[in-house]
Amino acid sequence: MTLTAKDYYYHQLNKEQKKVYYAVKEGLLKMEESFQVLKLSSRELADIYFMVRMDCPEIFYSVKFTYRYYPDSTMVELIPEYLFTRDKIKEHRLAMKSRVKKLALLAEKLSEKEKELFIHDFIVKNVKYDKLKKEYSHEIIGALGNGVAVCEGMAKAVKILCDELGIWCIVALSDANPDKGIKYRHAWNVIRIDGKYYHLDVTFDNTLSRDDAVRYDYVNLADKQIFRDHEPVIWKVPECTDSDHFYYREKKLSWTTVDEVRNRTKQAVKKNRILLFHWRGGYLTKEVLKELLVVFDEEASVKGKQAYVSVNWPQAVICVRFEDGAGEEQVEMEEANEGER
Repeated sequence: MTLTAKDYYYHQLNKEQKKVYYAVKEGLLKMEESFQVLKLSSRELADIYFMVRMDCPEIFYSVKFTYRYYPDSTMVELIPEYLFTRDKIKEHRLAMKSRVKKLALLAEKLSEKEKELFIHDFIVKNVKYDKLKKEYSHEIIGALGNGVAVCEGMAKAVKILCDELGIWCIVALSDANPDKGIKYRHAWNVIRIDGKYYHLDVTFDNTLSRDDAVRYDYVNLADKQIFRDHEPVIWKVPECTDSDHFYYREKKLSWTTVDEVRNRTKQAVKKNRILLFHWRGGYLTKEVLKELLVVFDEEASVKGKQAYVSVNWPQAVICVRFEDGAGEEQVEMEEANEGER
């Protein structure tokens, strides 16, 4: 059986920080009103509080804390802020545990890759991005209980389902970058499939997907791919060096020549299907895109159709829908995870 990523961020801490991590974890699991921890800086305490909840998505009922201390003491009293009453927390815990087990039961006989796609598809199809960013949307209770979540809640839901299914998985976190218009931290997952590490961002795929097409633009990406449109991680994660098992590449939907795109476009138009593929024939430049747009337009017009093109530029993924009626093709530059920006 594959070992889960138990207390991954705990192992990145020094001796004193580990003591605080353990005290925070135990205090939150016991739903204590307050508990003593070693006096560290405010930043360290905040980071550790966050790390505990990344490692333990089952702790979904506290997102903030305050603390008090005496100047000459080596300890501080940490006071969690709980989202619900103690009785409600117990009730929600049972409901979440049952929900996770029932979902995992549906995938328990699948392979690791199939389990990963099961979890991905469940989140994409059943969870909506919460642009209001309610507090519980940062936790599994938002994603698995209410069907709404922000990136943190979706990533934690992926992790708790992976934990239940015995798949190694952690939550990765990057910082905001106001200079690029990125106002918030962003969370996604690093997952280990068949012994290799990959990035998995269900939130980005969630915001790109439509009712008629689930997107897999962010399934099993290597470092060089994910960081085209993700900021560097705040805390260390395993290196992801394998790009051979990127979803579209593995499904033979990663094409390298214009001729191949034309042949596939003919088939899609003929069968009235969506064309969704990854361009791997060198960089997706404006010139290459123009050439591909000509192909879509020519093949669509043969059948009296019009091409509607969506482009995920950083990941070189193109989605084309063919609809009745001639005219100029419509091109949209997609922005994954638009709710975060």
